[in-house]
Amino acid sequence: MKDARLRHGRASLALSFFVQGVTFALLVTRIPAIQDRYGISDGLLPVFLAAVPILAGVGSVVTEKVVARVRPRVVLRWAQPVVLLALLGVGVGSELWQAAVALGVFGLSVGALDASMNMMGVSLQRAYGRSIMLGFHAAYSLGGIAGASMAWAGAHWDLTLLVSYLPAVVVLLPAAFIASRWYVEGAEGKAEGDGPPGEVSSGVSVSFKLLMPLCLVMSFAYIGDSTVSNWSAKYLQDVLGSSEQLSTVPYNVYMVTTLLGRAVGDFGVRRFGAVAVVRFGSVLAAAGFGVVAVASGAWIGMLGFTMLGLGLCVIVPQTFAAAGRMFPGASDTAIARLNVFNYVGFLVGSPLVGALGDAWSYRGAMLVPMVLVLATLVYAKSFGPEPARYGGGHERPRTVDVG
Repeated sequence: MKDARLRHGRASLALSFFVQGVTFALLVTRIPAIQDRYGISDGLLPVFLAAVPILAGVGSVVTEKVVARVRPRVVLRWAQPVVLLALLGVGVGSELWQAAVALGVFGLSVGALDASMNMMGVSLQRAYGRSIMLGFHAAYSLGGIAGASMAWAGAHWDLTLLVSYLPAVVVLLPAAFIASRWYVEGAEGKAEGDGPPGEVSSGVSVSFKLLMPLCLVMSFAYIGDSTVSNWSAKYLQDVLGSSEQLSTVPYNVYMVTTLLGRAVGDFGVRRFGAVAVVRFGSVLAAAGFGVVAVASGAWIGMLGFTMLGLGLCVIVPQTFAAAGRMFPGASDTAIARLNVFNYVGFLVGSPLVGALGDAWSYRGAMLVPMVLVLATLVYAKSFGPEPARYGGGHERPRTVDVG
């Protein structure tokens, strides 16, 4: 009975990751249309774009406090519909203040959503006794591809934001809410309402000094990710001389390779351990940035972005899992704090590359995220050599094994 409950919980959480991937992709890939609809100037646009991750960081911090009173599954159950409705709000408004309110609500709720999803993922992984976090993030990547494809169709057929967003919200909101009935937190192995809230984390503190290496790794990974998201098209077209059509391909390739890498990554963690997988991913991602920086043409650049996707994709899920292992009695708190550095990396990465590209060169700018991602090797031991190895004689008692 417990095994069936865990399977249902795993499937429902994977759906939540998928829905979030669709939602976020629909927002970020239609930024030009949002700018046109609300008349947001080029000077004001960066303020709007920065506000979303800043508020998401606030939402993550607030979630740390909330889950001391209610379980993460309760936060997730209600945060996801709010995120979807906020997306719809972006599509229906016409005044600048309406865009500000909708994006503000989106940012706050998406911070709570990201934090609670990963809290539950780490908790379920603990119950399974083997690596499954990469599978959840693979569902997110799949959702991102689906959302980006829907956004492409909307742009191609010149559909309004409302027409682009409404079908997704109508389908995904009830699906996610219904699936939330089967949410399970594996740390307890109980359904909602079983046991008092906060019983797993009570009385345990999180040392920021111990968590800091993982915070840095999270920031480095998202600096790399935001570099691809924001600069790959411009780099291919302006630096490597590709056509406008070809310049849109690297991000799609990056997303597909991210999905593939995460789909098989859990097997690598079970076989070789988290430290080896993170080290391999860091080296491969750094090599990808190096290839992009020295590429002589568009297709060599595409190879670099492919390597980037395969390398970076394993780092973030394993960072969340490592935080859970590091603080087995306070994993919710650790993950909420770690999640803030997701948005720190997102905020730093794009402006950093842009400033270096303008002041120096975009080829040189690609070396900065390369060095930062490579610095993950310095902190690889924080991922724990043994706690991350599951199965095949490597399992540890579930009372301490959170990853």
